[in-house]
Amino acid sequence: MRPGLGLLLLPAILLAQGAQDPAALRQKLAAIQGRLGQVDQQLAALKKRRKGVLVEIQGISLQRDRARAQVDGARLRRDQAQSEVQIIGREQARIQGEVLKLQGDLRKQVRWMQALGPWGDFGLYATFKDLDAWLVRGRMLAWARLQERKRLDLIHRLQGDLAAKEKALKEVLARLANEEREAAQLQAALRLQEEKLNSFLDGLQKDEAAQKQVQAELAEEAIQLERLLAGLLNKPKGEAFEAAVAFTSLQGSLPRPVEGALALGFGEHLHPRFHTKTVQSGLLIAADSGAPVAAVADGKVVFADYYQSYGPMVILEHGGGWFTLYTHLLGLQVAKGQVLKAGEAVGAVGDTADGPRLGFEIRHQAQPQDPQRWLKQKYR
Repeated sequence: MRPGLGLLLLPAILLAQGAQDPAALRQKLAAIQGRLGQVDQQLAALKKRRKGVLVEIQGISLQRDRARAQVDGARLRRDQAQSEVQIIGREQARIQGEVLKLQGDLRKQVRWMQALGPWGDFGLYATFKDLDAWLVRGRMLAWARLQERKRLDLIHRLQGDLAAKEKALKEVLARLANEEREAAQLQAALRLQEEKLNSFLDGLQKDEAAQKQVQAELAEEAIQLERLLAGLLNKPKGEAFEAAVAFTSLQGSLPRPVEGALALGFGEHLHPRFHTKTVQSGLLIAADSGAPVAAVADGKVVFADYYQSYGPMVILEHGGGWFTLYTHLLGLQVAKGQVLKAGEAVGAVGDTADGPRLGFEIRHQAQPQDPQRWLKQKYR
């Protein structure tokens, strides 16, 4: 195999695996960077909270989420490098095709010129007509020599382009090897973070004192959330949101905020892992990470921030003292003061220690209601 042939064969192998759209890859990488930024913001907000078991769980979970986002980013950068290899491979194939065609045309032209001889069969002509034909043939030879020179120059230029492409290919392949190594290292780091989280949760399961602390922290968070909602109610009437349709008239007809399955229903529960009694003030919905979350009714964003163990949380006011709460979101996509129509995006499903979840609550005067009674299609 001649030097460099292996480099020329590799793009063909990668092309057979299917090309990826570079623009789509760049868009996905930007989304990954956004996810990393959101996780870093949550970690920064976590440092301001009072230390406790919930904070420790959330911190380990966020570090796991950060490692997961880094792994996804490394994989996308690897895909981006592979896509560049494919693009260079296509360019190499095109240039090689042009060179082969030019070389074939040049060989035909040389054979034709050799058949005519150096002077185009110059000799004694009996008539002026023969001399005129000879002059025409001479002009044809001059034109052919000009075309020969142009083809040779083009072949040399294309061969230079081919050498440049081969150099670029070597550089991209070296970067691809680095991306492969980084992806493997980050994958190993992710496994360590997942093991750390599972180990902590397993230890918590056996520690009765820590379980009681979790229960106390959850109760304290519930009280603070009620105070937050009470504060949202105490504002001038002119600032209150007035919906075109009374929220109470929507009972039994609200759409689901996200498609998924019921992970935890409304009311009192015994936590399967910690064996602590908790009161669920809404629904926990198991859904795909990043799945779109929609407003269930027209409303105004009165809160959009990171809130304790609820993570990124959005509260919509619907008038008449009614609120809907969307918790454990994947970052914040709306801002306080923004007015949303029913069905418009509130955010996306984020990750928790138990997997991707959306917390969804309906409150009246800070008092929780069972969302299942309000939904047109209940979660199972």
